[in-house]
Amino acid sequence: MKGLGAVNALNMDGGGSTTMAARLPGESVTGLVNSPSDGSERQVANGLGLFAAPGSGEARGFRVLPALTADGSDKVFPDLHRTVKALAHDETYTPAPTPRVHWRDDSLAAVKGGDGSTAVVTGKHSGTSEVEASASHGVSGTMKLTVLAPAVRITPSSSLVALDSLDDSARLTVTGYDALGDSAPIEASDIKVTGGDGVVSLTPADDATFTVRGLADGASATLHLTVGTMTTDVAVTVGLAEKSFADLSDAAAWTSANDRAPGGSVTPAAGHDGAPGLALTYDFTKSTATRGQYAVPPQQIQLPGQPQAVTMWINGDGNGEWPRLQYRTGAGVTANLDGPLITWTGWRKVEFPVPVGTPYPLTFQRVRLLETSAARSYTGKVTVSDLRVKVAPDVELPVQPKVADPVVVTNGTVDGRPLRVAVMSDAQFVARDPNSPLVEAARRTLAEIADAKPDMLVIDGDFVDEGSPADFKLARTLLDEFDARTGGTIPWHYVPGNHEVMGPGTPVNFKAEFGDTTSVFDSEGTRFITLDSSSGTLRGGGFAQLQLLHDQLAAAAADSSVSGVVVFEHHPTEDPLPDKASQLGDRKEAALVEQWLADFRAQGHKSAAFVGGHVGAFSASEIDGVSYLVNGNSGKNPASTPDNGGFTGWTMLGIDPAKGRVTDTFAVPTRDSDAWLRAEVHVRTDAVDLSAPDTLTVGDRAKASATVTQDGTRAVPVAWPVSASWTGSRVEIAGRTEGGSAVVSYDPATGDLTALRAGTAVLRVTVNGVTTQHTITVGRR
Repeated sequence: MKGLGAVNALNMDGGGSTTMAARLPGESVTGLVNSPSDGSERQVANGLGLFAAPGSGEARGFRVLPALTADGSDKVFPDLHRTVKALAHDETYTPAPTPRVHWRDDSLAAVKGGDGSTAVVTGKHSGTSEVEASASHGVSGTMKLTVLAPAVRITPSSSLVALDSLDDSARLTVTGYDALGDSAPIEASDIKVTGGDGVVSLTPADDATFTVRGLADGASATLHLTVGTMTTDVAVTVGLAEKSFADLSDAAAWTSANDRAPGGSVTPAAGHDGAPGLALTYDFTKSTATRGQYAVPPQQIQLPGQPQAVTMWINGDGNGEWPRLQYRTGAGVTANLDGPLITWTGWRKVEFPVPVGTPYPLTFQRVRLLETSAARSYTGKVTVSDLRVKVAPDVELPVQPKVADPVVVTNGTVDGRPLRVAVMSDAQFVARDPNSPLVEAARRTLAEIADAKPDMLVIDGDFVDEGSPADFKLARTLLDEFDARTGGTIPWHYVPGNHEVMGPGTPVNFKAEFGDTTSVFDSEGTRFITLDSSSGTLRGGGFAQLQLLHDQLAAAAADSSVSGVVVFEHHPTEDPLPDKASQLGDRKEAALVEQWLADFRAQGHKSAAFVGGHVGAFSASEIDGVSYLVNGNSGKNPASTPDNGGFTGWTMLGIDPAKGRVTDTFAVPTRDSDAWLRAEVHVRTDAVDLSAPDTLTVGDRAKASATVTQDGTRAVPVAWPVSASWTGSRVEIAGRTEGGSAVVSYDPATGDLTALRAGTAVLRVTVNGVTTQHTITVGRR
């Protein structure tokens, strides 16, 4: 408040129920200007009102704003449009009759007036444009509009729109992204729509978005949306039906299982409204780590159709335990559907939404009750009944194209970079099993990192599983072995994750062995900031670390010796997987971190990156010019498919501090050598198989690819986000040829192999130090 210029300030209930409503300049009605926890204003409230005295009623100014008020609506892409409007107000900001409006543009954007109070702005060149509305007698108002770099891809607000019935409707938006990951909504007037005839209607809404309505009950369709040369698809279904998949008539055959909660049981019981039920008794007093009581069916159950949600009646005991439904996706990945904490008593029908983009069919595996708080200890009983699915008409779900962010090197290494930082996370071993595969995986990862000789190592959380003193003693032993292997020449930094606090619920055991949970240090002109998100949020680790991040970004921006900042914390701001279960729990906090890093880059003119873990998959993306990397598991089984980053391994960051200063916030690096940061993803490699034809004829085109085998059975494609080095003899790769004139050319990004001339070539690939090769003979036609 002081920073905003306030002299006196009053805080009225800072809780989540607090609501602030205001009539904004030029508006005739009030509306919410904050986001209360309930999502809307409560029906019964007390409050404090501030009212303005009546004004003249004559226009004294314009409030200029976009018609579309989605995130990023003050941005536009070159050659695309943004509708803006001018709201006239008097000296008290009360709505006033709108005089004739004159619009003024500049060299970055063109403005074309519409009905007098609206105009359409067309982006021309990247930069910050100022749109001005004016009228006679000095009445005016301005709006700043950022023209981004050209859009390179578009995505819908959801790849599936499921309408409950013909009476239902939905809002559909399309967002564009430039190569720096900056985004802006695309207006309906810029989008060409095809498909869906007779099934759904798609009409532009007043706010320049689309309204989707069903025309045929029980039908489905796919809409094709096109903006210039960019396309995306949206599946639409009309109508939902409930189908039973477990009526619990076989309740006696269900069995009990638990984690850290012995003494529970699963027994038949009276269900809802006279139906069969299943009682889960639990004892969450035997441990302070995460505890679970489970009900397991006699065999796994394939759910019918394409469920949008699973429903279940729960007779609650009011203890606040967490219900989850474990299932396996059509891609073979085990995941969970989350329900609300059971804070009620008596029967309630609970819905567990299925995340959009989940591959079908789904297989139900178990009902789970969990307690994650170390401070809570209790026993109880919950009864469940009538398990059903909400099924929409079948439709082929659109596959959104993978965005292979170039921060990950897919062909080459970061060995030549002045500053190399190794990152590992999510080994999750326990001291009571010191010879487990998880411990061996952690040892192997540390050995690989030691042999790679980075400048430093960052362990980005969940190195251990239960956070006990014994766990940390074993972690210390492994790191002592690492120091012995490196002669103590590679410094390491340990960032706590949620499993570092699982036992006590606080980082007390972590601190006893490894010290502070946050740190700030500089190396080679780069500032590193490590933060504690072990509670699932940053504020859970203390408000001081939010202040630390804010202040250190400001200090780094002003420090001429620093050219970039890298932030490490265990939880990423965005989870790339459909269920979004592993990102920062407070979405406002995540948005704040992203905004601070974007502002640091744009206003401090220096580079920034964010590195997290926790997801169980390797991933990378760009947001507002800031690289966001997710390090996958170094020991624990992955949470995604191998082609989607679901493998074990580690990451080597390569930083070139000399490239850290940002002279043009809209410029896109076009070559690796131009970039401040690149990441080399090391997949744990037991073997590499290279598939390519033995013979070709001049002019032939074929495919070549490689696959890594890990843990005996997991097959990982050698493609983004896996890093590899492709070389060969008489093979042209990325414009370079070794061993004489090229016989074949190979493009690692596409897998395309082309026969150029007669002769013999050898194609080689190296993945995490393991090399294999294939000989190709090319004959004349």
